[in-house]
Amino acid sequence: MTQPQTLRESVHHYTTGLDSEVSTAVREAAARVPAFAARLSEAGIDPRDVAGVGDLAALPVMTKDDLLERQRREPPFGGFLAPDVRPRRLFQSPGPIYEPQLPGTDPWRWGEALQELGIGDGDTVLNCFGYHLSPAGAMFEEGAASVGATVVPGGVGNLDLQARLAADLGPTAYTGLPSYLKALIDRFEEAGLDPAAWQIQRALVTAEPLPDSLRAVLAARVPDVRMAYGTAETGLLGYETAPNSGLKIPSGVLVQICDLSTGRPVQNEDTGQIVVTLLRPDYPMVRFGTGDLSAWQAGPDGAPRLAGVLGRVGDAVKVRGMFLHPRQAEAALAGVPGLSASRFVIDRVEHRDVLRCEIVPESGANADCLAAEVRDRVRTALRFESEVAVVPAVPEDAQPIEDVRDWS
Repeated sequence: MTQPQTLRESVHHYTTGLDSEVSTAVREAAARVPAFAARLSEAGIDPRDVAGVGDLAALPVMTKDDLLERQRREPPFGGFLAPDVRPRRLFQSPGPIYEPQLPGTDPWRWGEALQELGIGDGDTVLNCFGYHLSPAGAMFEEGAASVGATVVPGGVGNLDLQARLAADLGPTAYTGLPSYLKALIDRFEEAGLDPAAWQIQRALVTAEPLPDSLRAVLAARVPDVRMAYGTAETGLLGYETAPNSGLKIPSGVLVQICDLSTGRPVQNEDTGQIVVTLLRPDYPMVRFGTGDLSAWQAGPDGAPRLAGVLGRVGDAVKVRGMFLHPRQAEAALAGVPGLSASRFVIDRVEHRDVLRCEIVPESGANADCLAAEVRDRVRTALRFESEVAVVPAVPEDAQPIEDVRDWS
């Protein structure tokens, strides 16, 4: 069989190779999930006419805001979960958007990326993604279990304890934010633990950028650090097979880059939104827009790969792996007594996100009490730990969130 020669041909080869799976998934989903059948009908699509990927282009991209609105109208999942499916777990992501853990082994497919990294039976994975409400911790635990690895559910925080267990239990692999891995390494060294006790040799990191400067710092302690990409709603969508090789598309999902104006797929190097179709009729996330921007590039094998995350559609920003929406930020601080004005500033210090809330007290307000109230509101309403700085004023044209991070 002749291999595709150009990027356009390669993307076409990838998408048409999923025609049969897409056709079957769409037809079965329309029969099982009334909300999805209605979505197709609204777009004038007969599921019986969907013979392949190309026939989905007429279906408008469903944004996160669309999904949020559908979930509010028909809680908890907007009607997109098949009525005969009982989820194993239920999760809440910022929005709030609710996600089910679907039945089956490794339903989010992260095991494929872990296996590519060489993690398997005999490995112990220190999983430093959150286990509270959001699905990331469970995602990577399921993926690690699927390849036969033992999991230490480290979660986020408790760096002193995690450094100690890294010495005592000798985990051989890590999953989590790249910045958190650096913090763990730093704490291990600060604690004066035996360098020979550090056994972590492989790391799969995601949810924030991995600039070459940070990769080099991590590689001094962890020889093989790979980047991956996914979302809470859809699971794994791409992973490196070698540093800076682009993100390989996993099995079980259709990933497209779509034009921001038309929603139609692009097959060249143009930047567009990452749009996902899960090949699961029990939870038909079809033509779901992640809100992330990317572009196609050719991988070492000639197959198309994602060129990482190149930006965002809309105003939401990702901080320490979780989204922060301007409207949520404003709502969290609305009505705080004694607060005249505020804004959030996101900076990057020593390869780690720092969230600061700048507040302007009203005349006569107790600044210390106000700062404590704001700090508590941010923690409970937004699930972020934030510095709070009392300032005399914020710029008149200030946005609710100012992102001043330098990713070089």
